[in-house]
Amino acid sequence: MAVFVMQSLGCEVAALNTVQFSNHKAYKQVKGTTASGQEINDIYEGLKQSYLTDFDIMLSGYAPSAEAVDAVGSIGRDLKLKGINRTGSFFWVLDPVMGDQGHLYVNEDVVPAYKKLLHDTDLILPNQFEAELLSETKITSLDTLTEAITILHKKHRVPHIIITSVSFEDSSTTISVVGSTIRSNSTPRLFKIEVPAIDCFFSGTGDMFAALGVVRLREAVNAANLSSTQSWISPDDVEATDLPLAKATEMVLASMHAVLEKTKTARDNALELMSGPLLEKEKDSEKRMHLRRTKAAEVRVVRNVGDLRKPKVRFRAEALEINAQDEAKEENKEAKEKTIEEEDT
Repeated sequence: MAVFVMQSLGCEVAALNTVQFSNHKAYKQVKGTTASGQEINDIYEGLKQSYLTDFDIMLSGYAPSAEAVDAVGSIGRDLKLKGINRTGSFFWVLDPVMGDQGHLYVNEDVVPAYKKLLHDTDLILPNQFEAELLSETKITSLDTLTEAITILHKKHRVPHIIITSVSFEDSSTTISVVGSTIRSNSTPRLFKIEVPAIDCFFSGTGDMFAALGVVRLREAVNAANLSSTQSWISPDDVEATDLPLAKATEMVLASMHAVLEKTKTARDNALELMSGPLLEKEKDSEKRMHLRRTKAAEVRVVRNVGDLRKPKVRFRAEALEINAQDEAKEENKEAKEKTIEEEDT
């Protein structure tokens, strides 16, 4: 999905597949192969030997093993090194795909492998659970969310962060997307965008978010004349809601909500057509029903490409402020950590 979305918005894309699957895993059954770290490196070396690595942006997503994550990291670092004399010429977007809703769907050694990549990335796109894993902070409130983002900025030196789905209540009717761009003193500039939750399970929305984000952030950065700055970071006096990251996220969510609303309608229509004798015949086949429902909920991204290209922005960013007490708590924590380090030394 990510390749199609970026191509639809005018990007020239070179895709390096880390898996070759018959279908996504929401079907609960899959055939295919996963790429080893060596295979990923071999493909990249093939691109290099033909001088085909003049990339502006790298979007990295699902990697099936720690070895594969390391290989992706090697590629990202090599591309950043190539652009070291041209500030802002290369930007790495990392979607650290590890799990969701408290459950890992990768091996545990993938988590530390991703942590090793963080300080080389420019933008990361974890969901709430993945942000908890990377920051080692349980997110249960806006305060702990702020703490997690602050750790990712200060400890791991990540310039831009978007947590793609935040919800503190199981029955919430909205989903929050929270982002931040680092200041020169490593503190966050936090914004939040709330969108209505859609009562349907979709697979691939993370890929769509990341792909749309790549394009819309580049557009917003160009509009702000920041494409020649380090990691496309805005000056400290730019408010959270005026950040290119916030403007880009507004556009991303406008496209996604429109596409997913239409997908939900199409899914409901498809399920209604399945009712009657066919459904009655298969009512005892739980597996078959699951496969039918999963297929019915496939995201209708191709037929709704117009919503990708020209979305109507409905949801706006709001600033999230850190109060003085929270800042003092963070400073005390840093001072304590520094003291411990000095004692250990």
